[in-house]
Amino acid sequence: MADGPAGSGSPATDFAVVLLRELARAGVTDVVVSPGSRSQALALAAVALERAGGISVHVRLDERTAGFTALGLAVESGRPAAVVTTSGTAVANLHPAVLEAHHSGVPMVVVSADRPAELRGIGSNQTTVQPGIFGPAVAFVRDVDAPTEHGVDASTADTVRTLVRQAVAAAAGHTGQPGPVQLNVAFREPLSAGLGADDVRAVPEDEVDLAFAARRVHSGLPVVELTPDDEPATVVVAGHDAGPDAERIAWELGAPLIAEVSSGARFGRNLVVAYRELLRDPAFGGAVRRAVVLGHPTLSREVPALLQRPDVETFVVRGPGADPFDPARASRAEAATTFVSDVRVAGRTRPEHRAWVGRWVSASRALLGDGDAGPDLDAKRSSDRAERNRFLRDEVALRRRPVDRTMLADAVWGATWPHDRLVLGASQIIRVADGHVPGKAIRVHANRGLAGIDGTVSTALGIAAALERTSAAGTTRVLLGDLTLLHDLGALVTGSEEPRRRVQVIVGNDAGGAIFRGLEVAETTPAADMRRMMTTPQEFDLEPVVTGLGWEYRRAATWGDLERVLTDPAERVVIEVPLAD
Repeated sequence: MADGPAGSGSPATDFAVVLLRELARAGVTDVVVSPGSRSQALALAAVALERAGGISVHVRLDERTAGFTALGLAVESGRPAAVVTTSGTAVANLHPAVLEAHHSGVPMVVVSADRPAELRGIGSNQTTVQPGIFGPAVAFVRDVDAPTEHGVDASTADTVRTLVRQAVAAAAGHTGQPGPVQLNVAFREPLSAGLGADDVRAVPEDEVDLAFAARRVHSGLPVVELTPDDEPATVVVAGHDAGPDAERIAWELGAPLIAEVSSGARFGRNLVVAYRELLRDPAFGGAVRRAVVLGHPTLSREVPALLQRPDVETFVVRGPGADPFDPARASRAEAATTFVSDVRVAGRTRPEHRAWVGRWVSASRALLGDGDAGPDLDAKRSSDRAERNRFLRDEVALRRRPVDRTMLADAVWGATWPHDRLVLGASQIIRVADGHVPGKAIRVHANRGLAGIDGTVSTALGIAAALERTSAAGTTRVLLGDLTLLHDLGALVTGSEEPRRRVQVIVGNDAGGAIFRGLEVAETTPAADMRRMMTTPQEFDLEPVVTGLGWEYRRAATWGDLERVLTDPAERVVIEVPLAD
């Protein structure tokens, strides 16, 4: 057998080596492993292949964090990461990450180890029905029979290659929407055999097909050609993962750009930051007659309300997620939604289109104001000592100011540059950032497929691992709330043998779920019930937890502290920011 150890004594090991080499050949560069007995052949084959130079292995102590780490690796690399688990509840713990991958169109290959057929359905330990455990969240599932004592011959190796190519193609979106797939592989004892340094060879570089694994959207829908209307009344909406094309289309159409903070399009001259307020204004939102939507808008109620209006013609560019974005269908509105694969703009804009955009941009700036301009710099340069002293007092007062959410979002946004990555948790802070921070061409991610708070730090660690292969200087920052951190506290446990990533976890601590205070339930619920059952107040001492898990800890209670710690060169640091509001 050319691709694996010749007769290692464990068919499980022989098969695992072939499977992982075929994944590498098909363009999968990352394998996330959570240790377990039934999956030991896969784990040991993975590390042997890593030593040979074929893949990167990432070890996580629990499967939930492993799944989200694989998600982050795929988000940054654009290719599916494989995640290996043992049998039983281990597989079920991947479900949150699999659901997020499904709804956001992120490719992932789940390789779940299982008992052989003769041990299923008889009460065997750690045995359940694993094939199809994720239901409709995976479009491709294969239950692979346990390899026999005859080993892995050339015919079996060809079968494995075909199987892996099918799985990676389905994950990457060759024929349908990209997302997670499952290979459920049964193993009999002996569950592994020793692998020497020469037993596993890397796949030759000219045989690795990275392009094959690259995520694509194959919608089969037509491309629509639009022209700037005689009456300029178009807006371009860029939801999560829209990409930079949204900014180009807005410019070519002469349309205001409504770009959510994780859209990848929050930049350019047409950007309108205060879009919520303007969409509610009859002079602005009420005048819209056409909308072009890219990505998955999730951060406002005003955008779905706009698209449900019967007087607004809507074109939605089909994204990679499982479900098309179509709020009009949910409301059974008369509004018509046309789904397309892309938008091309023909014709040139006229002065009235620029005037339309200019009104939106100017109004947005007026609504946001200048913010806190800080100390008067003219006073700093004044020849009048009293003026200079006033500047110093103002500067000291600013640096001593407690931090609120807007200040926190401003500071983290300002500290992040194109070579960095910013990950936003599904906390109140992402909405504050979306309604406030200016345009900037930086890479921002948030798990908006289902907009859950689980797995945020794990996702960021996956993004950081993939980023550090390509950027020697980039830092991954995670901005989230205290409850979002607590949901993924296990992500901080990465194992002493794993590389230390350049990650800043910035926690806006307001002792509970502030996001619920803005919902209708807050208006009808007694304060005590609201506090206990919805905002779930918590008190915990973060510093000993963080340092006990091997991370650096910083506390930033004032604006001056925050400016200082965000430029701290420490790796793996958690920054706690007590919020003033």
